[in-house]
Amino acid sequence: MHTEWVATDRSDRVGMRLAGTPLSYRWPDRQLPSEGATRGAIQVPPNGQPVILGPDHPVTGGYPVIGVVTDADTDSVAQVRPGQRVRLHWTRPRIAAGSPAGW
Repeated sequence: MHTEWVATDRSDRVGMRLAGTPLSYRWPDRQLPSEGATRGAIQVPPNGQPVILGPDHPVTGGYPVIGVVTDADTDSVAQVRPGQRVRLHWTRPRIAAGSPAGW
């Protein structure tokens, strides 16, 4: 799956807010418990516009996490400016790390 988004001017060190076709919730009435957050996590708030958490991210978060930016790409994400296009694609963790998937 490949998706293309645009970084908004509401992006900062806490997170890069993306604009594009909103993602929809499978179960919109369900609440998620707060859990630990990590740099590079891609959270989806109720408006359906993803946020990639940055170095000053909150300690916890309660929005669904649909993925995590690989370590190799987190510094590139930090260089994205408002208005620039961002393309996300899914990969297996071991392939992203440069080793065979093995599954």
